[in-house]
Parts: sequence; structure tokens; C-alpha cells
Amino acid sequence: MQFDAEFAVVGLGAMGSNAAWRLATRRRSVIGIERFHPGHVQGSTHGTTRIFRVACLEHPDLVPLARRSRDLFRELEHSSGLPVVSQSGAVMIGPETSDVISGTLAAAAAHGLPIERLERAALLERFPQHAGIAVDHVGVWDPEAGLAFPEHAVVAAVDAARSAGAEIFTDTRVIDIELLDGGARVATATRDFVVRQVVVTTGPWLGKLVPELPLDPQRTPMTWFDESEGADHPHGIEDFPTFIRAMDDDQWLWGHGSGDGFGIKIGPEDDPNFGPVDPDTVDRYVSARDWELVSDLVARAFPGIDPVPARTTTCMITRSPDGQFQIGRPHHDPRLIVGGGGSGHAFKHAAGIGELIAQIATGEPTLVPTDFVDPNRFLSSGMR
Repeated sequence: MQFDAEFAVVGLGAMGSNAAWRLATRRRSVIGIERFHPGHVQGSTHGTTRIFRVACLEHPDLVPLARRSRDLFRELEHSSGLPVVSQSGAVMIGPETSDVISGTLAAAAAHGLPIERLERAALLERFPQHAGIAVDHVGVWDPEAGLAFPEHAVVAAVDAARSAGAEIFTDTRVIDIELLDGGARVATATRDFVVRQVVVTTGPWLGKLVPELPLDPQRTPMTWFDESEGADHPHGIEDFPTFIRAMDDDQWLWGHGSGDGFGIKIGPEDDPNFGPVDPDTVDRYVSARDWELVSDLVARAFPGIDPVPARTTTCMITRSPDGQFQIGRPHHDPRLIVGGGGSGHAFKHAAGIGELIAQIATGEPTLVPTDFVDPNRFLSSGMR
């Protein structure tokens, strides 16, 4: 069999752009294939900013991924001249028993992170923009947190992959992946590529190319707000930094203040108005229904912010059943690696995930134990 390359990376969004880059830096032959154009607004990796956290409440083993991502993001900043990550800190707010607080503290304890615990009085004094904090709520300050800039990061990673020798095909839709004896065929509308291994990182479209994975793409509005006229406190990123806040009704809010080139961005952790969608037919128009929930929450939590969004657009996230990523080889198949199931918290780990995929692909020791992200936790045994 004649191979076009050792690896094909299908989908050059958050995970795929970094996987292509990290594989190419190992002097491996890499083809990267993107349906749209790097930095596009059709999937999950857009919206100007994403929250960056190191004390990762979702799982303690995400901490090394976040730190590796930060270091790799800095490399991309140097090579591209674009801002990719900003460490302005973040505050987690909620009751002691909430996942927001207990998960953050568990991650910090496991890795000796320099977090700061804030009792309610200190929390209100330091961050007076937050109103209505319940008497039993506390704060945790993560000084290594801040913001990441997704479009910049993706474009920089694709450019870095190309500079390292990867061959990049944009505006090229993959219509089928066939696993062969000793390799894989990646079919597009114009030509086929035969490779030894295929990495599929197509975000909301991952379930279409690897349909046995349990994935739910979900339409997710993104909303930006203006400061209210006569607000008592400033809402720039230095004064109103990145936050995740548990509300009394088990709903979370996440967001950050405004800065150079971005506005006040706030969203709910989950909006029951929106369920699974087909990424090829998702409704990209916006209506008042898109901001109904978040407007109510903003009105309750932030008196200095106009609760009617100044701007709204749509995005998609792809949920896994347990909220953790799906990264690895389905059925331990040596021809196939997947990266997906971001569940709304993957971008901060994107560069680290790219490194992790490259390690899996080349048989290197991995940054972190991978059991908690292994797709086989959802699959029956056996190779396809």
C-alpha cells in the first residue's frame, strides 16, 4: 500500500490544529484537512475569548494539560505575534459543597496550586461587581487563570504546523473514513488520502464520522453585555476578571469583563432551552429566546451590567455523557485516534490535548493518565 502520509488530521479546530502542529514538530509526515478555513465561525472554536483555568474543577488530571497548554500557547504567541493567552486570574464562587468550589479545591490540592480562598466578606470587598452572593458562598482565586483567544490560537497552530512541514488542505470536506489493513483512507470530494493513522477532531461533526461515539452536539448562544449607565464599579477585565459562579438554583454563570478587542461576556453553564442538534442544519439565527435565561441571571447577579445583551451569536458545544473529553483510540484500534466531546470546557486544554494526541499517535508516554478521557469507557471491546 502506498501512503500519502503517516498521519491525517481531519478537522483543524481547537484540538486538530494543535494535534497537527505537535505531530509535525516530531518530524512526522502530516496532512491536515479542514472543511472550512482555520479560525472559522461554523463550529466550536470562535467567539474572540475563552476562559482559561489551571485549577480545573472538572478533574484534577486536567491541571497538567492546562499548564502544558499555557506553555504551548506562549510558543504560538512568539511564532505568530498574536495574543493567545492572558493570565489575569479568575475567581470561583459558590457554596463549599458545589462542584465549582470543591472541584477547584481538589485540583489545587492535588497539584499544590497557589490558590487563595476568600470568605464572603473578602469576596464582596474585592469583587463588588458580584451582587446577591449567599451567606454560605465562598470564593477561590486562581492566579494562573485568565483568558485564551481561540481564533488567534487556531490560526497560529495551523501556521506552525505548516512551518513544521505539515501539508494543509482547507475548504476540503471529508465525506468518509475507511479503515484498511494497515492504514486508513480519508475520502474527500476531490481526492482520497491514504495514511497509516487518521486523527479525527471534527468537533460537532465527530459523531458523523465516528458514529458509535456517544456525543451530543448542542447549539449554544454566546452573549456580550454593556456596563449599565451609572454603574458603581468598573467592569474591565482587571477589575471584573474571569469567573465561574454557582447560583442558588444549581445553575452556573461563567464570564469575564471587557478588554482590548473584547466585551463583557457572560453565559450560563446549561440552558434547558437548547438540546442536541444536527451540525449541518443548526439554526444560526438568534432571537430573544437565546438570551432569556442569561438575561435573568445577569439581572440577579450583576447590577452594574445591562441585562439585555449588546451582541449575541451562536456556537456549538459537543457533550459527552460524563462531561469529560473523548481522546484516544476507539477499540484500541492502531489506525484511528479521536479527539472530541469537549463538553464546553476543552479550549483551555487545546494545545495540551494536541500534545496528548501526538503522544498517543507516536507511542510516547502521555502527559497525564488517559483513562478518564479514553473513548473506550463508552464502547464495547473489540477492534472494528
